[in-house]
Amino acid sequence: MQIKTITEKFAVSPQILASDIPAIKEAGFRAIICNRPDGEGVDQPGFEEIHAAAAAHGIAAHYVPVKAGLVTDTDVADFGAALKDLPRPVLAYCRTGTRSASLWSFHEAKKRPLPEILAATQAAGYDMNGVARRILNNGKTPTETGDAQYDVVIVGAGAGGISVAASLKARSSDLSIAIIDPADIHYYQPGWTMVGGGVFKADQTAKTMGSLIPKGVTWIKAAVAAFEPVNNAVILDGCRVVKYDRLVVCPGLKLDWAQIEGLEDTLGRNGVTSNYRYDLAPYTWQLVQALDKGRAIFTQPPMPIKCAGAPQKAMYLSGDAWFRRGVLKNIDIEFMTAGGVLFGVKDYVPALMEYVEKYGASLNFFHQLISVDGPQKKATFKVSGPDIEAHEVSTEFDMLHVCPPQVAPDFIRVSPLADAAGWVDVDQATLRHKTYENIWSLGDVMNAPNAKTAAAARKQAPTVAENIVADIAGRSPTAAYDGYGSCPLTVERGKIVLAEFGYGGVLKPSFPAWALDGTKPTRGAWFLKETMLPPIYWQAMLKGKEWMAKPEPLLVAEE
Repeated sequence: MQIKTITEKFAVSPQILASDIPAIKEAGFRAIICNRPDGEGVDQPGFEEIHAAAAAHGIAAHYVPVKAGLVTDTDVADFGAALKDLPRPVLAYCRTGTRSASLWSFHEAKKRPLPEILAATQAAGYDMNGVARRILNNGKTPTETGDAQYDVVIVGAGAGGISVAASLKARSSDLSIAIIDPADIHYYQPGWTMVGGGVFKADQTAKTMGSLIPKGVTWIKAAVAAFEPVNNAVILDGCRVVKYDRLVVCPGLKLDWAQIEGLEDTLGRNGVTSNYRYDLAPYTWQLVQALDKGRAIFTQPPMPIKCAGAPQKAMYLSGDAWFRRGVLKNIDIEFMTAGGVLFGVKDYVPALMEYVEKYGASLNFFHQLISVDGPQKKATFKVSGPDIEAHEVSTEFDMLHVCPPQVAPDFIRVSPLADAAGWVDVDQATLRHKTYENIWSLGDVMNAPNAKTAAAARKQAPTVAENIVADIAGRSPTAAYDGYGSCPLTVERGKIVLAEFGYGGVLKPSFPAWALDGTKPTRGAWFLKETMLPPIYWQAMLKGKEWMAKPEPLLVAEE
């Protein structure tokens, strides 16, 4: 007998025997549901035998037989009625446990979001992705097949999604393309650091989504709930179905504020802020302007995160503002990072350390923020690392800038497209899915070991577009992504350390060192960040103009 827990009150199991009842009683179960019809297998005990053994141990037992491979809507209703009447916790069983897990999923469909149901059953060893459409349909058998069909469907209208759509249209204007995204507003997220530093206004970083969707591309304003890659289908909230010949997945990642206890309750007040949110970046600048003395803490969670330099960018621009106002000597700056280094590419660390010293910032490695008490202005960190016994430390603050933990979106993590860590599983050169050959991914959601930045998406989009066009023509992939990412580290107002690198931390400068040495703070890099990159983003990248982003040829090793 192998009991597989789905919730605290419900578990499933493969076929049980009467001799298993004492162990089931010992495990705390108060009721049993049998979902396997009598006589399905020659070595199978009948329900009456199980019922008698259960009754002898004070366990209720209910019979809801379901034919293998055929869970009807009536079965789901009967299962729900049984659950309503039985004491908890309940153990349901069939031959393998799959029918019981399916019945629970359909029953819970009206109460729980799809990702929660898929995650709970997946953790128990049951993959419900194949019936996701039915779960979305409130557990009832769906009757519709497909609402629309496109040559290419793109999930996500962020930097990656719009760019790849524009690049595809530039290469093959007759392609039918749809972008699926529920958002009304598109954000230039790299600009939020500048908003938090008082350089940009927040509204400079936002435009209506409708104004940016490329001409000839259909915008489906809806949220994706699930994928059926074996059927070439994307399932939308509400159980609508969009079919595709080829799929591009780039919905970005999820900022998991809830991982930090108390954080959501205090964001935007009590001195707690973050440049990772459009509405909070202006509050960062308000806090910087108001602070004349006290402690300012800047946090960085475990990787991966988007724009790994952003947490310290906030620290540098704040320190520079306090330096210019002459109050820096009164402010204790603390950088708390869950990692063990200041920056992952060592070539840029010497220049950054000069500014750490200039602003008198204390570097605290292996410190992960786990809770925030806003009213008491107290932050608690878990400290653990090599040769460090795990413990917790609490620190008071006057200003707290938080970089939240980041994970793949729920509907990606529980999908067939994800790797074990929840990210879309791609070949790091071609960005093609490792299992499904008509699916590609780019941007923050995929698992290639590159920096998650808009500059990375700028290089990835042409690669994906080129390879999709080659695939449509019946050719093998022709373009390769080399892991390029860029992180303009705003070390002071007017100077930037322009970090550019690829896979393995290999430097990949866009300019010769005599024109712009990225390992040193330069005004030229600041000019690029402040003046050049926003129009390049809006007018080039999102329009399919691949300035300095032409795809690299894929080199195939000779046999």
